[in-house]
Amino acid sequence: MYNTKMINEKSLLKSLSTFGTRGPFDHCVIDNFFKKKIALELEEEFPNFDSDQWHQYNNQIEVKKVCNNWNVFPKLTYQVFNYLNSDEFLKTLRSVIFKNKNLYPDIGLNGGGWHIHKQGGKLNTHLDYSLHPKLGLQRKLNLIVYLNSNWEKGWDGNLGLWSNESDKKPGSLVKEIEPKFNRAILFDTTQNSWHGLPNPLKCPKNEYRKSIAVYYLCEPPKKVDERGKALFAPTDDQANNKAVLDLIKKRSNIETASSTYT
Repeated sequence: MYNTKMINEKSLLKSLSTFGTRGPFDHCVIDNFFKKKIALELEEEFPNFDSDQWHQYNNQIEVKKVCNNWNVFPKLTYQVFNYLNSDEFLKTLRSVIFKNKNLYPDIGLNGGGWHIHKQGGKLNTHLDYSLHPKLGLQRKLNLIVYLNSNWEKGWDGNLGLWSNESDKKPGSLVKEIEPKFNRAILFDTTQNSWHGLPNPLKCPKNEYRKSIAVYYLCEPPKKVDERGKALFAPTDDQANNKAVLDLIKKRSNIETASSTYT
């Protein structure tokens, strides 16, 4: 219903054809994901950074704000999230990269929606949750689209992709993806897919790293990791910091994660 108005379908299909051909885990980068007019309007619909619509994370492993409340999304943002969770869009993902197996939307946008980072914002390297805490399905794919048309390379903010040393520790940084305007990344989150932006952003105080995120789910395998929250890794200079290690432990547990939020 919306794809011809919103999505650059040729760019999407071309990029999806490369999914799984590069490491450290299956992913693809899609430039010019939205039609330019749509992307610019989506950027303008983001709330001000100081808006009370945001939920804030402000601690030693994550400094960001998020919002997944459908009730506050402006018209176009609402339509875009609706389309990205539609069977029409999922049909493309199923047919091209998921071999026609079941793939489900997370209409509740658990962990998704609007994301924004200011100067000094960061997100330690982490694994996303494995099992959805309410649906019991496995998070399979993560779609992120960057929406700051003024973004400059020197501000850092690249999304890093790490190899896997173990299910509790990332290996080496393999690839960095610059958050260019209207660039999307789609990646498989089930392959010990360590990712993040652990270095504080250097953008000016009046600029923000803006993105939208949508996650897609599948039936869990028999030996699925039952982690219901993200698992973070300390940075090198945090490796022996007991407070940070305790924070990571609390953040990864469904029962205690909320105590780490602000």
